[in-house]
Amino acid sequence: MEKLTFYALSAPEKLDRIGAYLSERLSRDVARHRYGYVCIAMEALDQLLMACHCQSINLFVESFLTMVRKLLEADKPNLQILGTNSFVKFANIEEDTASYHRSYDFFVSRFSEMCHSSYEDPDIRTKIRMAGIRGLQGVVRKTVNDELQANIWDPQHMDKIVPSLLFNLQQEEETEKESPVELTERCFRELLGRAAYDNIKNAVKPVLMHLDNHSLWESKTFSVRCFKIIMYSIQSQHSHLVIQQLLGHLDANSKNSARVRAGIVEVISEAAVIEASGSIGPTVLEVFNTLLKQLRLSVDYELTGSYDSFANLGSKVIKVHEERQLQEAVIKTIGSFANTLPTYQRSEVMLFIIGKIPVPGMYPSLGSVTAGFQSTNILTALPTSFLDPLLSFTLMEDAEIRLLVLDILISIIDRHDNRHKFSPVRIISDISVLKLKVDKCSRQDNLFMKKHSQRLYRHIYLACKEESSVQQHFESLYTLLGLICVELANEEVVVDLIRLALALQDLALTEEALPVYNRCAIHALSAAYLNLISQLTTVPTFCQHVHEVIESRKKLVPFLLPEDVLKVEGEVLFVQAKIAEMLGGSGYNTERLATSYIPQITDEDRLSKRKSIGDTVSLQLEMESRNSPEKESTAEQITFETLKQAIDSVNVEELERERRRQVVERFQTAPFEEIAAHCGARVSPMPSKPPPSPSGSVGNGHGRTRSVPVYEMKFPDLCVY
Repeated sequence: MEKLTFYALSAPEKLDRIGAYLSERLSRDVARHRYGYVCIAMEALDQLLMACHCQSINLFVESFLTMVRKLLEADKPNLQILGTNSFVKFANIEEDTASYHRSYDFFVSRFSEMCHSSYEDPDIRTKIRMAGIRGLQGVVRKTVNDELQANIWDPQHMDKIVPSLLFNLQQEEETEKESPVELTERCFRELLGRAAYDNIKNAVKPVLMHLDNHSLWESKTFSVRCFKIIMYSIQSQHSHLVIQQLLGHLDANSKNSARVRAGIVEVISEAAVIEASGSIGPTVLEVFNTLLKQLRLSVDYELTGSYDSFANLGSKVIKVHEERQLQEAVIKTIGSFANTLPTYQRSEVMLFIIGKIPVPGMYPSLGSVTAGFQSTNILTALPTSFLDPLLSFTLMEDAEIRLLVLDILISIIDRHDNRHKFSPVRIISDISVLKLKVDKCSRQDNLFMKKHSQRLYRHIYLACKEESSVQQHFESLYTLLGLICVELANEEVVVDLIRLALALQDLALTEEALPVYNRCAIHALSAAYLNLISQLTTVPTFCQHVHEVIESRKKLVPFLLPEDVLKVEGEVLFVQAKIAEMLGGSGYNTERLATSYIPQITDEDRLSKRKSIGDTVSLQLEMESRNSPEKESTAEQITFETLKQAIDSVNVEELERERRRQVVERFQTAPFEEIAAHCGARVSPMPSKPPPSPSGSVGNGHGRTRSVPVYEMKFPDLCVY
């Protein structure tokens, strides 16, 4: 071999003849089953190939590939493995010049077949499959190095390579040296890592088809693993292409079983989180739009009980429990992906979702969600178009929705990761142990509080009045109040927060309809929050007063026990006048503190609640009792007529509100000619003679015209609101 190698290097023009001779000898030895000579010939070819890198090597390579092809076509596993090993060595060689005429179609097909080997002996079968994987890995390396990407990324090739790799990813067979699964994963990563922008689709499409054909979405584990490999292998700037293909595939399977859709949703969840952690592409709203669409379809399927309304799928029956599992998976995916986004995009996404699911009767149109947020300050994180509908949800009857909204507000306001330091709710003797991260309020923070603070206080106050609130609600309310104090408070805000805390104390004392637990919880919330504010303001007398009240409570009404809570008075209560005096001595403007905080009830409160007959009757009786000069037994006044009037009054109110809405809408949208015609039809023509005056005649004897009172005048609908 040394002499042959020296001769080839000395006379490179002879390489093609040497290759042709060795190829002829090898073909003859294969046909005569002289496998020893076959091995010698391949070893000679391998060494010549490794040693000679001259321009004339292309002709020698053609002879070499012909011999490798002969070995791969043989039915002997040892020859196939021998040919594969030689091809892999060749693939690792960087040739001086690329050969664009060279075709690797046969090798793609043959190595793919070897990956699916069903040889009887399990050890030999595993060796053949691993040889096939290494061969495909060699094809990928060689085609990329030879700048033949267009050839290897052809859909026909991908339809052979990708399923072969996925098939071996599912295998559990192992050899002494290496697992075919590990080798396959490395090959898969190398294939995807070399994929250019235009080739991603061709590489991912066979993966989707393989998972479909073998019903692998339902198991979730394997499909998630495949796409984790894909997402971590491709270049980060291309990851949104994979997400788009998954979303399209989910839409294509929207009429498939819930388990299949849930599997795709799980994959989207994992892949989207990986994409968001790298680079956030243009697919953010597309993800949520598709998931919300699937959520809506799933609910429709559950309600109708079949797919017949959406597609002609024969006797396919809906499984309600599977649809509900899918709905939970969609909601979980929305939450997990949103959690990876920066603050400004969370606001945009939540605004987008609220726009898809508006609150009945309130904020039906939220405008464009693509207006964009340029920074992460509180004004952009909580714009009015987002804050208004969000706060409306705090008045919903559903306790879980209220808790979710509180958590959203907390997440947005907490810009220094302080939220967990306020849990659990407790009396803190030394605030320094919390290690709060506090910055001076920015101009944007002050503008936000000047614009929105009163609405925030109002909704916090009303949230405390909800009878269905439980421990988690009060803990979230305390955290929200604490974050407002730490993140957004200036001197004016501190005074308002103290007023709010004292108003909550009054609420617990006076709102007898609240359950005992809620009243105790409100007292505890007020005490813990005033204790927090007093230490943040560092006014000694204020701190001393709060400390004295808390100590009195520990002695007289520990934990505000239910049998004592209704008689809370004296030194166990915080005194508003004392606090105002103490803060005033330290430079605070306490004029506002002299007035108790009372939230204003608006139409929003009424619209946000589902009206019932019981609520209506209670309201009617309460109004009658207030207007009645004598207090009578209300139980005796409840009759069928009373119920009917109460219901009718609600219907009239709703009809009147709808009529006003239609009038305003007509005024805004109708053409001028229609408005003029409508007004002319409603207004009676002017009388030719004035009506006689009831007071007779004056002056010259002519009848004086009667002045019509304003309340008797008939105005057109468009002029009345």
